[in-house]
Amino acid sequence: MNFVSDPRWSDALTRLPDYLGNHVRVSLTALALGLAISFPLALMVRRKPVLRDIALGVAGIVQTVPGLALLALFYPLLLALAGLSLQWFGTGFSAFGFLPAVLALALYSMLPVLRNTITGLQGIDPAIIEAAEGVGMTQRQSLLMVELPLALPVIMAGIRTAAVWVIGTATLSTPIGQTSLGNYIFAGLQTQNWVFVLFGCAAAAALALAVDQLLALIETGVRRHSRARIVLGCLGIAALIVATLVPSFARAKNTYIVGAKTFTEQYILSSLIAQRLQAAGLSASPREGLGSAVIFEALAANDIDVYVDYSGTLWVNQFRREIEPRAKLLDDLKTTLKEKYGITQLGDLGFENAYALVMPRKRAEALGIRTIADLAPLAGSMSIAGDYEFFSRPEWAALQKSYGLSFRQQRQMQPDFMYAAVAAGDVDMIAGYTSDGLIAKYDLVVLEDTKAAIPPYDAIVLLSPRRADDAKLRDALQPLLGRIDIAAMRAANLRAAGNDSTSSPDAVARWLWARINK
Repeated sequence: MNFVSDPRWSDALTRLPDYLGNHVRVSLTALALGLAISFPLALMVRRKPVLRDIALGVAGIVQTVPGLALLALFYPLLLALAGLSLQWFGTGFSAFGFLPAVLALALYSMLPVLRNTITGLQGIDPAIIEAAEGVGMTQRQSLLMVELPLALPVIMAGIRTAAVWVIGTATLSTPIGQTSLGNYIFAGLQTQNWVFVLFGCAAAAALALAVDQLLALIETGVRRHSRARIVLGCLGIAALIVATLVPSFARAKNTYIVGAKTFTEQYILSSLIAQRLQAAGLSASPREGLGSAVIFEALAANDIDVYVDYSGTLWVNQFRREIEPRAKLLDDLKTTLKEKYGITQLGDLGFENAYALVMPRKRAEALGIRTIADLAPLAGSMSIAGDYEFFSRPEWAALQKSYGLSFRQQRQMQPDFMYAAVAAGDVDMIAGYTSDGLIAKYDLVVLEDTKAAIPPYDAIVLLSPRRADDAKLRDALQPLLGRIDIAAMRAANLRAAGNDSTSSPDAVARWLWARINK
């Protein structure tokens, strides 16, 4: 690989100011909030054994919750609170991105600060405290002038640990809409762009190491009573904050936020939309790697401006409606989106990306399986893999009900890995996507859904309520409507499955635009 000429490296560097700046911003805010809560709490409970044990126990329990789960839990909670705030006070707030990430990361930072503060204060020789009282110091004076200075090195060690934890965990905030260095990792995994994965991991590690070393300098200065070390460490942290935050604030205020879900096709389409906006002289910024429910709520709340969704996903999962014929479903969907959420359905792109049961062609032919009905009697001896959300979606329940499907084993995998797994025989069947070029790459076959258990999935462009009458946005996206057929999308997805400089979402989006304009 030619690292100098490979455009994926330059693409990664181009995104660094935005990703790094946002990562530092959310990490710094979360750490500051965590310190503001845990440090006073430690001072209050340090001499109260019952309260001290409760505080440490609760903080310890938080640490047992996986970081991604903790981040995800705050989104629906804040969404409900935002709705109540709007209903009761006439004003709401965004439950998307920054706020849930800060709150979750702040909780994650509390244990080391709380534990080290208590440990540091309890580790002071009682004779020193008695001596302070003996010279007439009050408890407050003793705490501020004697105890805290002696405990400060231990407290600083806790702050160092908390900072590293927060910086590392912040990479998981991408799925809830917070831009971070995790954008590299999530996008790279979904699109098999290992340059992005390596770049994101290296950048997060370098940031954590730099912050840890600067805080270590301050800690050493405190321990050795060296003002020079303390000042140098503080100046280093200040310089790091300024260097990373200033470029991230340079984004134009009228930037259009383009959303994308967590699979390759969505990254391609979001890049294509962003490129069309930029070609029209508009500023665009991607917000990628979002879950189905998160991205829709973000659009309705004007946290993102435009993205591509699928009619069946919205109708069955978001609205919980019964399946209807395509024409009626699309009409009813357009009306529901506008009347209930203020969302504009600009139009469809021209192709359908439906869930489908997929298996190796040769094995399907050997077993005489052409339809899902043919599969049903044999499913009990087979394993199936789906993406992270498939088995909790109504489509899966509908397939089980319509065909009486019951598989021996169900597994969840990253979408791109499913195809390689079924081709290698690691699983017998996958829940794939009809527009995915990997079906052809691995010589797989889509089983026919003769009972129409799965709804239509026309790819449609959605605009947020605040962009409903945006003529510039409409004009920029109009050339995409009805222009991308299933063959073009499959070819684009297959091209993105490569592992070279032409397979990045931006490069594939440019290729797709050139193809549909031949």
